[in-house]
Amino acid sequence: WEPPILVLCAFYCFLPSRSPAMGNLIKVLGKDLENCPHFFLDFENAQPTEAETAVWNQVSAVLEEAHGILAELQSYNGAGQEIREAIQNPGDLALQEKAWNAVCPLVAKLKRFYEFSLRLENALRSLLEALTSPPYAPMQHLEREQALAKQFAEILHFTLSFDELKMTNPAIQNDFSYYRRTISRNRLNNQQLDAENEVNNEMANRMSLFYAEATPMLKTLSNATTKFVSENKTLPIEDTTDCLSTMACVCRVMLETPEYRCRFTNTDTMLFCMRVMVGVIILYDHVHPVGAFAKTSKIDMKGCIKVLKEQPSNSVEGLLNALRYTTRHLNDDSTSKQIRALLQ
Repeated sequence: WEPPILVLCAFYCFLPSRSPAMGNLIKVLGKDLENCPHFFLDFENAQPTEAETAVWNQVSAVLEEAHGILAELQSYNGAGQEIREAIQNPGDLALQEKAWNAVCPLVAKLKRFYEFSLRLENALRSLLEALTSPPYAPMQHLEREQALAKQFAEILHFTLSFDELKMTNPAIQNDFSYYRRTISRNRLNNQQLDAENEVNNEMANRMSLFYAEATPMLKTLSNATTKFVSENKTLPIEDTTDCLSTMACVCRVMLETPEYRCRFTNTDTMLFCMRVMVGVIILYDHVHPVGAFAKTSKIDMKGCIKVLKEQPSNSVEGLLNALRYTTRHLNDDSTSKQIRALLQ
């Protein structure tokens, strides 16, 4: 016995291309063929062509660090116990020193995360330039330059993964708040602490703004995309938003189409595809003047939300929350009641 989805996948994969069954399948899949591109974006195996290599190498150097950053964040336990003991016993210098020594290496780690967000921002800019440059339309870019599209997807996947971990770890802001209070207190007492040399006041202010965001990496990418659009006056805004809407559409079609799903060889690719779809929706909603939820949007929001809701809730609740709380236009009057109801 095999699970039905595997049988279905095998059936679609081995149907003769000209069989009546395949013809009917194409009719079903093609219900919105005119409005949505249908092609397989190979997130698992895409390799750079010669034309992509320069940008691919640049972005690859940044993405190589991403797994390590996520692993460090996942194992981030914080210094809650040491901080509590220090606060409860303000006159105990040994406990104050113990808390400080516990917090300092954690703040150095938080600084590395923040600095990585800046490198990620530059990598995203390089990809946007490559995937929106004339003479090709965004859909042609994504189909022709799949290795760069895959890297764009990997940045979005990392971003949503990072933000999910950050949102569920209050120790990050608690540790950093304690660090800043201690620095301020010692400054009032004219004491210089060694850690100040690593995280000076200006850096601490920028880090504070970064970690104050519910989804700091997503905010970084949204700002970077908006800045890219505003700085490239000669590039129509549609070229950037069409790149995002096309990727959202391609991800949705791959997720809801057994013919495409059965080409995934890695079980994690489904979740990867869902994260990417949600990431580009959020970027689109921040960059496009009327957003992703309006009737004129080029993204089928109902279809995208339904695809997510068909998955086990524990694997997509974070993604649905990202749509609920980090988009810009969900609560606009132009958003239909049906879409709002789907996200309740």
